[in-house]
Amino acid sequence: MRLTVYTDYSLRLLIYAALAPDRLINISEVADAYAISRNHLTKVVHRLAVAGYLETIRGKGGGLRLARRPETIRLGDVVRQSEPDMALTTCFSPIDAPCPIQPRCVLRRALREARDAFFRVLDSYTLADLAAPGKGLRSLLGIAAPSCKLQTLP
Repeated sequence: MRLTVYTDYSLRLLIYAALAPDRLINISEVADAYAISRNHLTKVVHRLAVAGYLETIRGKGGGLRLARRPETIRLGDVVRQSEPDMALTTCFSPIDAPCPIQPRCVLRRALREARDAFFRVLDSYTLADLAAPGKGLRSLLGIAAPSCKLQTLP
């Protein structure tokens, strides 16, 4: 199983935003920090904002920031929202392709259990967990330490 680049960028962007809670960030700085595409990040920002993870502020001096506290953002929820589907094989929804062994197949159940276990693990982590090595991550990404004035999130 492989997650899409979109999901990878979504998680990276959220981590970056969690590491800079005292200011607005912008797409260019995130793209530069991770050496990734600004165009892809623009799409990611839009969908994360629609999903309620980011708040975007337009205009001069605008940018983006987390719309929720990092402790309330579960990794599993972000992955579920950003992945187009988690059909591990063609017998899973939304594909549901016919298969001659489906009436006696144990593989489908095994794969469903594996997928469910994958999400149980992701659901046990929050964005706060991913941002926990704050100082070290900030150093690697070139993010200044937060000032004393932190934003208040719902």
